[in-house]
Amino acid sequence: MISETIYERKYHPHPINKNTFLVTGGSGFIGSNIVEYLLVHGAGKVRVLDNLANGYKENIIPFLNHPAFEFIEGDITDLETCKKAMQGIQFVSHQAALGSVPRSLANPLATHHANATGFLNMLWAAKETGVQRFVYASSSSVYGDSPELPKREHVTGNPLSPYAVSKMSNELYAYTFSMHYAMKIIGLRYFNVFGPKQNPDNPYAAAIPLFMKALLKDQTAYIYGDGEQSRDFTFVENAVQANIRALFTTHKDAFNKVYNVAVGESISLNKLLKHLMHITGKTISPVYKEERPGDVKNSLADISRAQQYLGYNPLVKVKEGLALTVPWFKKTFC
Repeated sequence: MISETIYERKYHPHPINKNTFLVTGGSGFIGSNIVEYLLVHGAGKVRVLDNLANGYKENIIPFLNHPAFEFIEGDITDLETCKKAMQGIQFVSHQAALGSVPRSLANPLATHHANATGFLNMLWAAKETGVQRFVYASSSSVYGDSPELPKREHVTGNPLSPYAVSKMSNELYAYTFSMHYAMKIIGLRYFNVFGPKQNPDNPYAAAIPLFMKALLKDQTAYIYGDGEQSRDFTFVENAVQANIRALFTTHKDAFNKVYNVAVGESISLNKLLKHLMHITGKTISPVYKEERPGDVKNSLADISRAQQYLGYNPLVKVKEGLALTVPWFKKTFC
């Protein structure tokens, strides 16, 4: 059972004890946080589909004895597995993917197979089984080389990596399925999500968990570039809120759209590391390395569309989010 949780706030409009949910990638970072929210708030059934290639069993161990929880070990690249996982499901939160720009450059075929083919399988299975709502994870990477700041959903550039291409393909498929099959589909463009359950030992781990690990274990912190590149870092509870609000929105014009999921504030990596040093009480000198291909220099989201159609309101800013995340990393890695 779940003994400790950050999910005391409620983002759904009515009881969910009679509702059934499928969370793909539910053993991963964001997916397991969505599962936690749903179980804490009394969901009727929460089924997870995960192949454990990019997720971690330890993320769902607290849920295994929960009467509303069900786990299917399987792969979204297999259509029959997707159809099986959809049986009896009303709401789908599709989080399963192979993340990371560097990984996609190293193995674009694997990225396409999981993120594009797997996504199409999920859409088709949802159509065939009559799912009520389908909410999926997109990415701010689809903005590519567009110089516009803040990023607005209708202005994108050329994708800079196979990962970005795969996420852009998701949005195009979602649009056509929503248009031709009358499906209620919503896409969420995540901006640098961080928080509890994010693994720093993954070879493609993001900046914040790597900084956390370096500080807590007195290791070297690496920054690619000069550290002045900025990001709209988004605490995971905000991402969970966006998913829940998208699953239950009553706005008639909310569907067949994509939404930025961020805070609407940006911070450089150098300043981010300073904040973490202040919170942990430790000091390290980062080692600067060459910029990585495919990385975007600056990222800042316009979140007005999500506010208008979903009622999204990011309550946790970056400093508070970091303060909430550090204790989890201390417990896990110290």
